[in-house]
Amino acid sequence: MAHSHASHAHPHAHDHGHGHPHNHDPAAPHPAQAAQWSILRMTLAARLTGAMALSAGLWAIVWLAMK
Repeated sequence: MAHSHASHAHPHAHDHGHGHPHNHDPAAPHPAQAAQWSILRMTLAARLTGAMALSAGLWAIVWLAMK
């Protein structure tokens, strides 16, 4: 049994409550925004240092959990 869109008894709100006006074409993606921080802007040494620090922290959690 198919119902037409007009036969619905409840109202349909088409406002999605973004809290900011859309100033771009509906078919276009959202405009780019400046990133506060990006791992892609880090040097290789900084990425490796961060990865080792994260790994050490996770291993410390595992070590403490097994005690």
